[in-house]
Amino acid sequence: MSAADTGGIAAEDLTEAQAARELERLAAVLNAANRAYHTDDAPEISDAEYDALKIRNAAIEARFPHLKRADSPSDQVGAAPDDGFAKVRHAVRMLSLSNAFEAEEVRDFDARIRRYLNLDGGAPLAFTAEPKIDGLSLSLRYEDGVLVQAATRGDGETGENVTANARTISDIPARLDGAPQVLEVRGEVYMSHADFAALNERQAASGGKTFANPRNAAAGSLRQLDSAITAARPLRFFAYAWGEVSEALAETQMGAIDRLAALGFQTNPLTALCDGPEEMLAHYAAIEAQRATLGYDIDGVVYKVDDLALQQRLGFRATTPRWAMAHKFPAELAWTWLEAIDIQVGRTGALSPVARLTPVTVGGVVVSNATLHNEDYIAGRDSKGGEIRGGKDIRVGDWVQVYRAGDVIPKVADVDLSKRPEGAEAYRFPTVCPECGSDAIREEGDAVRRCTGGLICPAQAVEKLKHFVSRAAFDIEGLGAKQVEQFYRDDWIREPADIFRLEERYGTGLQQLKNREGWGEKSAQNLFDAIRERRRIALRRVIFALGIRHVGEVVAADLAKHYRTWPAFEAAVTAAAPAAARHVAADEAEARERAAAAEEDRRPRIAPARQAAWEAEPVAEGAKAAWDELVGIDGIGAIVAVSLVSTFAQPAERASIDALAALLEVEEEDLPDTAGSPVAGKTVVFTGTLEKMTRAEAKARAEALGAKVAGSVSAKTDLLVAGPGAGSKAKKAADLGIETIDEDGWLALIGEG
Repeated sequence: MSAADTGGIAAEDLTEAQAARELERLAAVLNAANRAYHTDDAPEISDAEYDALKIRNAAIEARFPHLKRADSPSDQVGAAPDDGFAKVRHAVRMLSLSNAFEAEEVRDFDARIRRYLNLDGGAPLAFTAEPKIDGLSLSLRYEDGVLVQAATRGDGETGENVTANARTISDIPARLDGAPQVLEVRGEVYMSHADFAALNERQAASGGKTFANPRNAAAGSLRQLDSAITAARPLRFFAYAWGEVSEALAETQMGAIDRLAALGFQTNPLTALCDGPEEMLAHYAAIEAQRATLGYDIDGVVYKVDDLALQQRLGFRATTPRWAMAHKFPAELAWTWLEAIDIQVGRTGALSPVARLTPVTVGGVVVSNATLHNEDYIAGRDSKGGEIRGGKDIRVGDWVQVYRAGDVIPKVADVDLSKRPEGAEAYRFPTVCPECGSDAIREEGDAVRRCTGGLICPAQAVEKLKHFVSRAAFDIEGLGAKQVEQFYRDDWIREPADIFRLEERYGTGLQQLKNREGWGEKSAQNLFDAIRERRRIALRRVIFALGIRHVGEVVAADLAKHYRTWPAFEAAVTAAAPAAARHVAADEAEARERAAAAEEDRRPRIAPARQAAWEAEPVAEGAKAAWDELVGIDGIGAIVAVSLVSTFAQPAERASIDALAALLEVEEEDLPDTAGSPVAGKTVVFTGTLEKMTRAEAKARAEALGAKVAGSVSAKTDLLVAGPGAGSKAKKAADLGIETIDEDGWLALIGEG
């Protein structure tokens, strides 16, 4: 569990509303962790904590798939490249790996692959197993055997050009003999323990910065703007993968690794070929036993399907390959003193407690901060009032156990009461916001206390504006977090529309801005030019930039693909408001009925309660149709829809949105090239069991052909594809006269039968 963990509630016990709040918190924590780790080379949480948070996020998304956020950590790789380097767009994305922590998960990995490939348990299926190096991912591009470019992973799609720095690493050949015409070699830049210790000694002797661990030292060294500094640092490189190639390296993973070694790259000697999960686990144990004597940091073992043709068939999820997995080593613990408890206020107003610790090294990283989750966790109880840690509360001055789950955000796991100082007082969680003094309230069923200050709260206002200019939103060159803070502090911007009024409002804006500290005439003019350029912008970016709760990048993209234009989107959301209000009323009626049924020891009558709530205040047909269309979009559920509609229905929020829209030229969303597609523009619903492809494959293929894939049947559905076990959706389609075909009919329709 972590800082904004919903009261320590297990994923399977969360209500839908709690799950939505928890996903929002997890997105904020994990996105911040990605920036700290990948961009700043200064991780704030342990790898194990990060992994635990991602597992929790994935578990909640699996249980409530319609709540998956546009900025879901499940869909993100690394972090955006630093502005100090030229950008490199990877020809083949550099993805992350899914993680396993238990032996059974490795067996499940093997079983999932067999199911996907339709292989029985006795069919041969070999895997490679190799140490997972704890360093910085690097891609090396060779053309005609010559190293022409080196790039960091960045966010998976775009990395940083570090070619000059990579040339200084002795393990990286400048030329290759016998290589394909185009070859992208991928691997990990790292620093050995001995070289790391020597570097820190030199740094300390010269008064320079010392590093927390070899990974940070390697990343910081590779990402120097001056390659002479990199050249003076003892960096190493292991090759283990590839990106774009003009011809295949081999037919197997192991063969390709051997080919890389033959070309002159260092490959890990502990890489082994394993026949099934039991051999994989045995090799994992063997590597773990050598971990302390390897001379460099590893944090697990990576398994990959050996047959490259099978890798091709297995393909990829959004951010991870299906054919590979990282089996992480267990997390580590340490004890230290809790010096203070600080409260941080997030973009949504959530008050999150942070432990300030006497610095302690945990798993090679110096930890001085740790999450305390929420006020219940500090008090030693869960959200239902049950005891955790045996009921021990956490107080300033305590001797506490710090847990780093995989090298990301540490947490305080336990307290040694025998060392508690005399007079240590129970911690009183604040009921007012430390940033603005507004009341901080905790809603029923919510583990988090939130500031009610909204835009008057500096923590929220600034964070919302930062989100607005973030890379996935408006991404205005020259207007980053630091500039937003400066302009907000000086009262130049208070809401998004103010950004596009800057030049006009300060007609002498250029004159005023260029005289400010850190600005010159050219940088000021460049900013105004960049703002003008962003008046024309994609619909998905606008929707995401609004910072609406539960509406991340994926949801924003889904909405944009469905409605295509701002007027259509805005009109639909506005029209759905009365129905959204009825839906909320129906939820409340359901909650009351469940409570009454529990008190009377009877089964709740949910359907009648909800129906009565809808009929208590009839909704116009147009509003109901708009609502049904909104919640019928695949990936958009009622929680997201209510949040979206409610935001547009608030007068102050709506005024701010309208003011912004009036200053923009929002582009119409492009449709895929679907010339000749028999399903282009049609709304398709899949139901029942598909036997020749997975549901995910079917959806992806339909969307590639220009179809809209909906999660429920409505009057706007054009086609239902029904497999065995189709139930209520098939009946509803029949009632509405919607064409229904089976899986074979679908494959024949799209020319794959």
